[in-house]
Order: sequence, then C-alpha cells, then structure tokens
Amino acid sequence: MEMLFRYNWQVRQEWFDWCESLSQQELLQQRTGGVGSILYTLYHIIDVEYSWINDLRDQNSLLTDFTDYQTVERLRALSSQLHVEVGAYVKAWTPEQETKILHNVRKDGSTEQLTYGEVMRHVIAHEIHHVGQLSVWAREVGREPVSANLIRRGLQQ
Repeated sequence: MEMLFRYNWQVRQEWFDWCESLSQQELLQQRTGGVGSILYTLYHIIDVEYSWINDLRDQNSLLTDFTDYQTVERLRALSSQLHVEVGAYVKAWTPEQETKILHNVRKDGSTEQLTYGEVMRHVIAHEIHHVGQLSVWAREVGREPVSANLIRRGLQQ
C-alpha cells in the first residue's frame, strides 16, 4: 500500500511541475466535470488525503480555505508540509491496523463504521480518480498530461 501512496505523491509533484507552464487564469478556470479548476482539484486531493489520515490518527484537520492556496507554489508548499505527517503515518502502517474500525460521522450527522484499510485504499483511489480528470483537462488545453504509468517510476523497494 505504501508504494501506491508514493506513486500518488510522485505523480502529484509531476502535476505541480506541469502546472508551471500554464497561466494563473488557465489554472483557476472553472472546467466541466471534476471539482472545478485544475488548482482546486489539486487542493482537493491534498485536503482529502490529509483529512482522512487525520481521522485515522484521531486528530482534527486544520486546513484553511482554498483561497489561501491559489498558486502552484502555495499548493506545492502545502503538499510538502502535510506530507511530513501523512508520510510518517503511511510508513508506520502495520497489518494490525487493517481491520481497526473508524467511526465516521457523515455530513448528514449519521455515523458509519469503516475499516482503516478501506479508508487508506479510498485515499489512494481518490487521488488516482482526480488525476484522471486532470488528464482530460490537460488534453482539452492542448497539452500532454502527466503519465499515469506506475511502472518505470522506481517505486519498488
């Protein structure tokens, strides 16, 4: 599972690099599908990852509003800052955590029971899903998207 997190983090960095070649207007333009704009999608990926990991760590998520992170530089810095905590949690993952239960409170106030393993896999899949949307938008603006290829990334340890 750690390899898939490292994959996501590597691809995310490549998307930040890719964004450097676009104007601020292009990065913030509202697009069809997804969660809105290219930059907001990257923010959303970071926010969701950090929020779920904090739920598993039984800690509050302290992210502010997207308006504080509307540049590639600020998003890259946020991702790096939060990566310290998220990365430490992922690295310390043990098989015993797999079936541990998270009592999640949904937006409507209802609760659900999720296993920690299920949440970890959701976080991985969530980022991959949104990277797919970024790839569609890249092609819409006439640019080659970041490769989603997992192999040849040197991730095997």
